[in-house]
Amino acid sequence: MTGRVAHTVTAAWLAACVAFLVPVAPPGVHAAAPGSGMFGDVNISAILDSFSSSYDKRVRPNYGGPPVEVGVTMYVLSISSVSEVLMDFTLDFYFRQFWTDPRLAFKKRPGVETLSVGSEFIKNIWVPDTFFVNEKQSYFHIATTSNEFIRIHHSGSITRSIRLTITASCPMNLQYFPMDRQLCHIEIESFGYTMRDIRYKWNEGPNSVGVSNEVSLPQFKVLGHRQRAMEISLTTGNYSRLACEIQFVRSMGYYLIQIYIPSGLIVIISWVSFWLNRNATPARVALGVTTVLTMTTLMSSTNAALPKISYVKSIDVYLGTCFVMVFASLLEYATVGYMAKRIQMRKNRFLAIQKIAEQKKGGHDAHGHSHSHHSHHHGHSSIPGHGTLSGHGTLSGHGTLSGHGTLSGHGMTPHGTLSGHGYDGHRHSHGGSHGNTLSGSILSGDMDHAPRQTEVRFKAHDPKNYLKGGSLENTINGRGDNDDNITPLPPQHVMHPSKDINKLYGITPSDIDKYSRIVFPVCFVCFNLMYWIIYLHISDVVADDLVLLQADK
Repeated sequence: MTGRVAHTVTAAWLAACVAFLVPVAPPGVHAAAPGSGMFGDVNISAILDSFSSSYDKRVRPNYGGPPVEVGVTMYVLSISSVSEVLMDFTLDFYFRQFWTDPRLAFKKRPGVETLSVGSEFIKNIWVPDTFFVNEKQSYFHIATTSNEFIRIHHSGSITRSIRLTITASCPMNLQYFPMDRQLCHIEIESFGYTMRDIRYKWNEGPNSVGVSNEVSLPQFKVLGHRQRAMEISLTTGNYSRLACEIQFVRSMGYYLIQIYIPSGLIVIISWVSFWLNRNATPARVALGVTTVLTMTTLMSSTNAALPKISYVKSIDVYLGTCFVMVFASLLEYATVGYMAKRIQMRKNRFLAIQKIAEQKKGGHDAHGHSHSHHSHHHGHSSIPGHGTLSGHGTLSGHGTLSGHGTLSGHGMTPHGTLSGHGYDGHRHSHGGSHGNTLSGSILSGDMDHAPRQTEVRFKAHDPKNYLKGGSLENTINGRGDNDDNITPLPPQHVMHPSKDINKLYGITPSDIDKYSRIVFPVCFVCFNLMYWIIYLHISDVVADDLVLLQADK
């Protein structure tokens, strides 16, 4: 009996302890069972289950009524690449859509105004069939889970956010490359619903697109962005489309270091040949050919990293001009070498003519002395007939003294040169003359004491005589082999060796090098001034209504 009483007391004591430790719920609030989806007295699971009881996700909201307005916002996290060869760019961004579905409205309760549910719930409701028109490649991020969420407001408005990485096409105009600015865009549109069913809009107006301040690219800077809304007419109907445009400005540092400065230095190196001796043919030719080949390699490597376009780029203008100037330096030496060769040929011809002239002069001196002694032995001689001594050194009659390149034999008349061959035909004629007789003392005595003529007169160019078979010796005498049938030409230009023999067309090879030392640098400096002023001015174009990225910082 005593043990039974003790057991009853112990049980009562344990019950009292349990009642004291367990809290009592306030009246009107039921405790939520673990895993039951209850928030207070609100059963969240029951609300979500109620959506699927009479919900058809195949039908858009307000079907048959006004179109669904889908608001869009974007926030660009990073831009990984902009490719000129592929004509595309890759960016990572948050893509958010906002629309209202009255079928998902629920009663507002304290603390339960918006339901945040997992991405799996998207499979149970209707979502806009949004796609990117100029997309080339895209993928969702699934680490560690799908980077996506959905929020349902009690009024039925829905917010969907997803992280995407998209490679989109970006047609580029490289006319001003590498000082160009490119405007790349992303176009958003419904794939199947026309404007009668869906209309897109930028949900927050001009601030609907945001770009992170951490966005950076090796060759580009993000200048700004802008938004546009448009209506597109296709064969299947009219569609609502949004466009987000981002403007990039190319950085010039890489191209200045790798292309512009080296090409300019190559042009300057090609000018070194102007200071080298023109007889240093191996050095000047090697320098000219090396610079030409280097410019060719630089142009090829530059264009290899760019698409094969048909129009001229600004970098092509610069490299092409540098190539022309390097090539012109090589041609300048070719011109100098050609002129030096022509002048040397003229010198050799002059020396040959002078040598033959001296030989002829020595022969005529000996022949003239023999005639002089013969005249003194026979007394007086006369020249009959119509022998006249012309002003150009021609003794007319039967003996002709040519005025074209004649060598002075023994003496000079006041107006001409008397050749030793001019009177050997009828110098010893007898009988009376018509007052034109010359005494033997004039032909013999006086001519022996006359001063000898030392000037060498010859024709520098006589192509007609050469084509008719005249030899160099006959040319000096002023006649060809067929002198009887050729009318003597009038006197031509007499070359003065000390003045003209070292020039061709009034200029010497050294003059060309001297002029090139000034002309080439001046032309290159003027070209650089015009090039940079013009292209930097015309390439500085900013798109209209652009929201500058600097304003966001």
